[in-house]
Amino acid sequence: MRVEQPGHRAMIRTRVVRTERLSKHFVTVTLGGAELADFAFLGRDQFVRLFLPRAGQERLHMPASADKRWFEQLRAMPPSRQPHVRSYSVRRFDAEALEMDVEFVDHGDAGPASAWASAAVPGDEAGLLADGVYYLPPEDADWQLLVGDESAVPALVSILEQAPADLRALVYLEVPSPDDVRTLPRLPGVEVHWLPREDAHAVPGQLALETVRAAELPEGRPYCFLAGENALPTGLRRTLVREHGVPKEDIAFIGYWRHGRAALD
Repeated sequence: MRVEQPGHRAMIRTRVVRTERLSKHFVTVTLGGAELADFAFLGRDQFVRLFLPRAGQERLHMPASADKRWFEQLRAMPPSRQPHVRSYSVRRFDAEALEMDVEFVDHGDAGPASAWASAAVPGDEAGLLADGVYYLPPEDADWQLLVGDESAVPALVSILEQAPADLRALVYLEVPSPDDVRTLPRLPGVEVHWLPREDAHAVPGQLALETVRAAELPEGRPYCFLAGENALPTGLRRTLVREHGVPKEDIAFIGYWRHGRAALD
């Protein structure tokens, strides 16, 4: 699967500027600082590696290298210094104000990033490393299929906010509750379906998977961007290839996480 990478990467230290509660399960943390002048912004669904201090750490420790050695350096840190590392989409980047918005799904204390975002206050430290873009639609696609659960909502909303006015797309966004449905920019060729879950114990992504599998898809060549809990993009990709004849190279599928499996730290 193709990924567009930034031409320049740097380890960047930031601090929380403000936070905003968007809905029951979504919160935005705005990061700022002079080092953001060194951030290579690509737009679309670009993500960053986010470095967060662990509970009890007096300050944030980060790898020194921004190249491929950063992960080895992270693993070489003693546990008392090693930060949490998670991947998050960039919701907004203001190069003039040197601010970046990162949108978190609030799971309470179920994960370190969610717990950090829910408790974040101005001045708290966070580090980041620019990473790539998966959303790379070909110019000759007739229409697009964009599907994700709540972990992919920030990336998909960013894509729609930056989309050309003539975009033709079907969009399916699964969220934990009706309160998490939001108003998006209206594009005449884009049909957005919000899918709030009714079952609080349902595995995220299953509702979107079943809904799209049962949907009537347009004719023509699609470009498909599928993201979220691993079973959603992998399962839907299989359906699109086998039942709809979509070429594999026209499908970007990204498993952001796996249900029941903790992220590596």
